Amino acid sequence: MKEASRKLGERLRELALTISVAESCTAGGLAHEITRIPGASAYFLGGIIAYDNAVKTTLLEVPPSVLDEFGAVSANTAEAMAASCRRRFQSDIAVSITGIAGPGGGTSDKPVGLVFIAVAGQHDVRSLREHFPGTRDEVRAAAVDTALHLVLSFLARDAA
Repeated sequence: MKEASRKLGERLRELALTISVAESCTAGGLAHEITRIPGASAYFLGGIIAYDNAVKTTLLEVPPSVLDEFGAVSANTAEAMAASCRRRFQSDIAVSITGIAGPGGGTSDKPVGLVFIAVAGQHDVRSLREHFPGTRDEVRAAAVDTALHLVLSFLARDAA
């Protein structure tokens, strides 16, 4: 993961862009990975840990109707979290993660390991649905790693 964090930092510096994060199931793991690179303060503005739905609706302004209709673990919620995070921090891009890390909390429709990641930029929001196997820590680590790579992909596409 450190290599992806390093590459992301280099790319953000090259493009003179800032980033912010909104995390639920990873509880700050993504912010930790981004900021473990020296000099991250040049591009990392901050993050919101939105574990509880009330935090999603108040601080991240996720509409209650989105949570009611699609649930906290959904593409719709991840996209709303990322878009709002970007606005709140006035960052160039924002990334969000929401999911079920386990070991409990899963259902047949939304099993343990289900994660949604979204990246919001100036012109669009892209989301990804993943189902990661493993323990709670493995699911969280895989979600963070995937989020880093999704942002790198987003930046590569936008720069092309």
